[in-house]
Amino acid sequence: MPDVSASISKAVRGIGVRQVRLICGLILFSYLLSHFANHALGNISLGAMQAALAYHIAFWRSWPVAIVFYTAALTHIALGFWALYDRRQFRWKAIEGTQLVFGLSIPLLVMGHLVGTRLAATLYDHQKFYPQVFFADWVAWPYVRWMLFTVLIVSWVHGCIGLYFWLRMKPFYKRVSALLLALAVILPTLALLGLYQGGRAVVLAAESPEWQAENLSRAQVGTAAQQTALNQIYDYALVGYMGLIGFVLLARGVRVLNERRRGLVRLSYGDGKTIRVPSGLSVLEASIRHNIPHSSICGGKARCSTCRIRVIGDCSSLPEPSSREAFVLERVGAGGDPAIRLACQLRPQGDIAFFQVFPGTARGSSMPAVPVNVGRERYLVSMFVDMRGSTKLAEKLLPFDTVFIINRFLTAVSRAVVESGGQPNQFVGDGQLALFGLHTGRQAACRQAIRAAAAIADYVDELNRFLGDDVPEPLRFGIGIHAGEVIIGDIGSHDHTVFTALGDAVNVTARLQDMTKSLLCEVIISEEVRKTAGLPEDALPRVEVEIRGRADQMVVRTVTKAGALAALADDFAGAAL
Repeated sequence: MPDVSASISKAVRGIGVRQVRLICGLILFSYLLSHFANHALGNISLGAMQAALAYHIAFWRSWPVAIVFYTAALTHIALGFWALYDRRQFRWKAIEGTQLVFGLSIPLLVMGHLVGTRLAATLYDHQKFYPQVFFADWVAWPYVRWMLFTVLIVSWVHGCIGLYFWLRMKPFYKRVSALLLALAVILPTLALLGLYQGGRAVVLAAESPEWQAENLSRAQVGTAAQQTALNQIYDYALVGYMGLIGFVLLARGVRVLNERRRGLVRLSYGDGKTIRVPSGLSVLEASIRHNIPHSSICGGKARCSTCRIRVIGDCSSLPEPSSREAFVLERVGAGGDPAIRLACQLRPQGDIAFFQVFPGTARGSSMPAVPVNVGRERYLVSMFVDMRGSTKLAEKLLPFDTVFIINRFLTAVSRAVVESGGQPNQFVGDGQLALFGLHTGRQAACRQAIRAAAAIADYVDELNRFLGDDVPEPLRFGIGIHAGEVIIGDIGSHDHTVFTALGDAVNVTARLQDMTKSLLCEVIISEEVRKTAGLPEDALPRVEVEIRGRADQMVVRTVTKAGALAALADDFAGAAL
């Protein structure tokens, strides 16, 4: 039971405004799918549309479903207003602006249809189905049909954009994106053609007095007085909705005045840059407003942790993390560190100084990262390699000589990684992050990383022989290897992005590399890598270590000299033959 309670509590903490909006949007999109499928039957006949409509109404107008549907609709509209109010800047990409504008325009476009059919049924028991609606929109008021077509297209585009933002970070998205695109084009096309065919059938049938007597009775379409009342309701609803939009815009103006009255807060970046912004802006919004590159794969939606910052100094005055922010930080192993915050969620009320954990590298960008490879989860093996003694090297050599030697070291490491099947990823000072498993299975990736560690030892020895007396002492290194589920994708600024891996497994790898100093070895391999690679239990010495941010100790394997892994790499090659 405690585990179940903890899982439920963790899931609840992960729910924020965006998750509620997503759930409501999925409910509304399900209704749209059902409606579009019903419309598409018009390509068969008007009778087929009517027959299917009976099932559609039976489901969506049943009390439990209707309560869920209208609650979702009202909540989704309210959150749309909140998004308009909460947004601090309007430097959107076209797709983001389109989604919001289309979303806010849907109630305006659908209001007349909703009042004329659903509300008329509730107030006056009108029985308006396809024949009655088609007569009104194709015969009585032909211009209305274009509004009907418009609202269908706008609703569909708005829903598809929302689905894209949700699914693009899923690991399966690339495999199904072509199919989803085909459905996104085919279904609305069939629906619009079905409406056209149904409307044309009613136009022809309406020429018959018998058809009009059968389908346009008072019980079905109401009286002139009832229609007048419905028109008044529509006018009031229209004015009320426009008033709500105006109220939100006015509230934005009031907020700006209040923020200016409260004064400005100073944000100091790690590179010495300082800006002043109104109190209430998030750190990410402040970066965007002042054209400061700031990584954010998800676009500031608290669905990733790439905008993380480390606050310098006292953190007690910072606002408490929201449940969603706490959930994301816990997932990346930073939940217990009050100095680590999400820039998209932190809205400082006073001056703060911080470093970006994943800084943007381009200049003059006014937008968060525009990913080429959108974030997705994948099991990878990560390897951190760090050159030892570079500080002492810099003290005894000229700057250009130091840079030359470090570059030669990183070249040797990269060569070993590439030849073993891995990919050099990031260069951090005199260290390198390499990834294995981007194009192979788990066992192959673990074996490639072990083989690369052995090759690094050979190439560094070769480099030491080449440098000879040109360096005060032979170059040394430390290597950490770990595997697990990570997020891979492009991070950076609008003008420059870098493909990399993010997640707890990468953080642990860096800490294992650092532990090689205290454990007096060149390589530390996690037990996960040892098992997945298929190494025998007694192949390497076993040690239990404490990892910062983890409650339990972690089992690792130490390798005093990386060259000793060459024999294990040869065993892998022999097993493959």
